[in-house]
Amino acid sequence: MDIINYLTTIKFGAGALVALPGAMQELDIQRPLIVSDHGIASTGLLDRLKSALTMRAPTFLDVPTNPTESAVKQALSVYREGKCDGVIAFGGGSPIDLAKGVALLATHDGDLEQYAAILGGIPRITSAVAPLIAIPTTAGTGSEVGRAALITLEDKRKLGFISPHLIPKQAICDPELTLGLPPYLTAATGLDALSHCIETYLSPRYNPPAEAIAVDGFARIWKALPQAFADGNDLDARTELMMGALQGGLTFQKGLGAVHALSHALGGLKSLKLHHGTLNAILMPPVLRWNAEAATAKIERLEREAGLRSTTLADALDRLNANFGLPSTLSALGVSRDMFNWICERALADHSHQTNPRALTAADYGAILESAM
Repeated sequence: MDIINYLTTIKFGAGALVALPGAMQELDIQRPLIVSDHGIASTGLLDRLKSALTMRAPTFLDVPTNPTESAVKQALSVYREGKCDGVIAFGGGSPIDLAKGVALLATHDGDLEQYAAILGGIPRITSAVAPLIAIPTTAGTGSEVGRAALITLEDKRKLGFISPHLIPKQAICDPELTLGLPPYLTAATGLDALSHCIETYLSPRYNPPAEAIAVDGFARIWKALPQAFADGNDLDARTELMMGALQGGLTFQKGLGAVHALSHALGGLKSLKLHHGTLNAILMPPVLRWNAEAATAKIERLEREAGLRSTTLADALDRLNANFGLPSTLSALGVSRDMFNWICERALADHSHQTNPRALTAADYGAILESAM
């Protein structure tokens, strides 16, 4: 038996931010904590959010690039000091994931670690999770409709916290919030969203509805991303990108694969601050080549959707990365071979490892890393 759920309310479209007061009323949130970051605040977007509210709300901005347990605890203190009763996450995947951690610990006792999926924490997360409204300002992570949060614990393990109760109660997806996003971030976040559609589609779990959504999201992103990169104010392209990213998040039900097992591990490196979308962009081509023999028909389907006739999807992604000016190797980001053993160990323990279409050992992960150097 396969259980398939799509269990949240999405308010989508240009200008959708005006729906925020109504969403708060529907969820009976009267004293929200806003979780965002300093980068968003510097753009003026946070002021637009606050102008849509009907009250002043405490705000937490010290969100790391890769959310940490320490930052979750700091935000939780602000939540409790403000006697808050809900959370508004505003930004990319980092603020949204951190906000999920706050919503969890606001209503669940004990250390964060006990709720990690890999440590048996899924059934410990209950419906008591504080209500969360997620408002993405990038078209990338899909976390606004995802059931997972990636958080690095104090001991530097980057673990997944997974539960249908962590899916935001409402998502407000307003593509106007992504207008003018710099080209590099447009590319890196867009390729992150593309990786979600690719990996969930290739996952061996049986979920035809999710596969249909993944393929449609892939096609939208593939077509719209170059245009959004070239013209950051093209609202039609931004709308298509945001829908594709949303669809990538809806397909998380199927699980991801080796790209994310590795990028989660790399994101946990203490010595480097690595952008998740950039990592996924670099890792997608070699992982696709590795998975080719186990997912031939599905990869060919994606190649047809992309209009590729004389090249492979992996090669086309390499060219796309080059056209966008993204780093072509992990070594360009500061990754060194003496990190491989640690990365491979973490990748094997990651929840995404289990749903790669082709089985991998530590040596296999090492070979993929070597090909990306």
